[in-house]
Amino acid sequence: MRCIIDTSAWIEYLNGSKIGEKVNEILKKENEIYVIPLIISEVVSKAKRKSDNANLAYDCIIKNAKIFDMTPKISKEIGILHAETRNKMPNFSLADASIVCSAEAIGARIVTKDTHFKGFKEAIILK
Repeated sequence: MRCIIDTSAWIEYLNGSKIGEKVNEILKKENEIYVIPLIISEVVSKAKRKSDNANLAYDCIIKNAKIFDMTPKISKEIGILHAETRNKMPNFSLADASIVCSAEAIGARIVTKDTHFKGFKEAIILK
Protein backbone atom coordinates (compact mmCIF):
# COMPACT_ATOMS: atom_id res chain seq x y z
CA MET A 1 0.00 0.00 0.00
CA ARG A 2 1.22 3.49 -0.83
CA CYS A 3 0.81 5.89 2.12
CA ILE A 4 1.44 9.46 3.15
CA ILE A 5 1.91 9.58 6.90
CA ASP A 6 0.72 12.96 8.13
CA THR A 7 2.05 15.10 10.95
CA SER A 8 -0.31 13.80 13.63
CA ALA A 9 0.63 10.19 12.90
CA TRP A 10 4.39 10.90 12.89
CA ILE A 11 4.08 12.65 16.25
CA GLU A 12 2.21 9.69 17.71
CA TYR A 13 4.89 7.37 16.33
CA LEU A 14 7.70 9.48 17.81
CA ASN A 15 5.89 9.62 21.17
CA GLY A 16 5.51 5.83 21.22
CA SER A 17 1.76 6.01 21.86
CA LYS A 18 -0.81 3.30 21.06
CA ILE A 19 -1.59 5.12 17.81
CA GLY A 20 2.16 5.34 17.25
CA GLU A 21 2.32 1.55 17.50
CA LYS A 22 -0.18 1.34 14.64
CA VAL A 23 2.02 3.68 12.59
CA ASN A 24 4.99 1.47 13.41
CA GLU A 25 3.12 -1.55 12.04
CA ILE A 26 2.48 0.33 8.80
CA LEU A 27 6.16 1.25 8.60
CA LYS A 28 7.24 -2.36 9.22
CA LYS A 29 5.09 -3.76 6.41
CA GLU A 30 6.23 -3.51 2.83
CA ASN A 31 4.38 -0.27 2.22
CA GLU A 32 5.59 2.65 0.12
CA ILE A 33 5.76 5.51 2.60
CA TYR A 34 5.77 9.11 1.40
CA VAL A 35 5.95 12.48 3.09
CA ILE A 36 5.67 16.02 1.80
CA PRO A 37 8.27 18.56 2.96
CA LEU A 38 5.65 20.57 4.87
CA ILE A 39 4.96 17.55 7.11
CA ILE A 40 8.67 17.37 7.93
CA SER A 41 8.58 21.06 8.91
CA GLU A 42 5.52 20.56 11.13
CA VAL A 43 6.97 17.51 12.92
CA VAL A 44 10.35 19.16 13.48
CA SER A 45 8.65 22.31 14.79
CA LYS A 46 6.52 20.29 17.20
CA ALA A 47 9.56 18.35 18.43
CA LYS A 48 11.55 21.55 18.93
CA ARG A 49 8.71 23.27 20.82
CA LYS A 50 8.39 20.27 23.15
CA SER A 51 12.17 20.31 23.73
CA ASP A 52 12.37 16.92 22.07
CA ASN A 53 15.15 16.08 19.68
CA ALA A 54 14.25 17.81 16.41
CA ASN A 55 17.16 16.13 14.62
CA LEU A 56 15.96 12.70 15.69
CA ALA A 57 12.45 13.48 14.42
CA TYR A 58 13.88 14.64 11.09
CA ASP A 59 16.16 11.60 10.75
CA CYS A 60 13.31 9.23 11.57
CA ILE A 61 11.11 10.63 8.79
CA ILE A 62 13.91 10.77 6.23
CA LYS A 63 14.92 7.18 7.00
CA ASN A 64 11.37 5.84 6.66
CA ALA A 65 9.77 7.87 3.87
CA LYS A 66 10.28 9.04 0.32
CA ILE A 67 9.88 12.75 -0.30
CA PHE A 68 7.04 13.79 -2.60
CA ASP A 69 7.50 17.23 -4.11
CA MET A 70 4.46 18.97 -5.52
CA THR A 71 4.25 20.30 -9.04
CA PRO A 72 2.74 23.69 -9.89
CA LYS A 73 -0.40 21.88 -11.13
CA ILE A 74 -0.78 20.10 -7.79
CA SER A 75 -0.25 23.44 -6.03
CA LYS A 76 -3.17 24.85 -8.03
CA GLU A 77 -5.35 21.89 -7.01
CA ILE A 78 -4.35 22.44 -3.38
CA GLY A 79 -5.54 26.04 -3.56
CA ILE A 80 -8.86 25.03 -5.09
CA LEU A 81 -9.46 22.23 -2.57
CA HIS A 82 -8.51 24.49 0.32
CA ALA A 83 -10.89 27.25 -0.78
CA GLU A 84 -13.78 24.85 -1.38
CA THR A 85 -13.29 22.89 1.85
CA ARG A 86 -12.82 25.97 4.06
CA ASN A 87 -16.41 26.97 3.24
CA LYS A 88 -17.59 23.74 4.93
CA MET A 89 -14.79 23.24 7.47
CA PRO A 90 -13.25 26.58 8.61
CA ASN A 91 -10.25 24.95 10.33
CA PHE A 92 -9.19 22.90 7.27
CA SER A 93 -5.62 24.06 6.70
CA LEU A 94 -3.54 24.57 3.61
CA ALA A 95 -1.32 21.76 4.96
CA ASP A 96 -4.37 19.45 5.07
CA ALA A 97 -5.22 20.34 1.47
CA SER A 98 -1.58 19.73 0.48
CA ILE A 99 -1.68 16.25 1.98
CA VAL A 100 -4.98 15.33 0.29
CA CYS A 101 -3.91 16.53 -3.15
CA SER A 102 -0.50 14.89 -2.86
CA ALA A 103 -2.12 11.59 -1.88
CA GLU A 104 -4.50 11.84 -4.83
CA ALA A 105 -1.59 12.59 -7.20
CA ILE A 106 0.31 9.41 -6.27
CA GLY A 107 -2.62 7.14 -5.44
CA ALA A 108 -1.75 7.01 -1.74
CA ARG A 109 -3.73 6.60 1.45
CA ILE A 110 -3.37 9.20 4.20
CA VAL A 111 -2.40 7.74 7.57
CA THR A 112 -3.58 10.18 10.24
CA LYS A 113 -5.32 10.67 13.54
CA ASP A 114 -6.63 14.04 12.34
CA THR A 115 -10.41 14.06 11.90
CA HIS A 116 -10.13 16.85 9.29
CA PHE A 117 -9.59 14.03 6.82
CA LYS A 118 -12.72 12.00 7.69
CA GLY A 119 -14.56 13.07 4.54
CA PHE A 120 -11.76 12.04 2.19
CA LYS A 121 -11.71 8.53 0.74
CA GLU A 122 -7.90 8.43 0.95
CA ALA A 123 -7.88 8.72 4.76
CA ILE A 124 -7.07 5.98 7.23
CA ILE A 125 -7.93 7.58 10.56
CA LEU A 126 -6.16 5.87 13.43
CA LYS A 127 -7.84 5.64 16.83
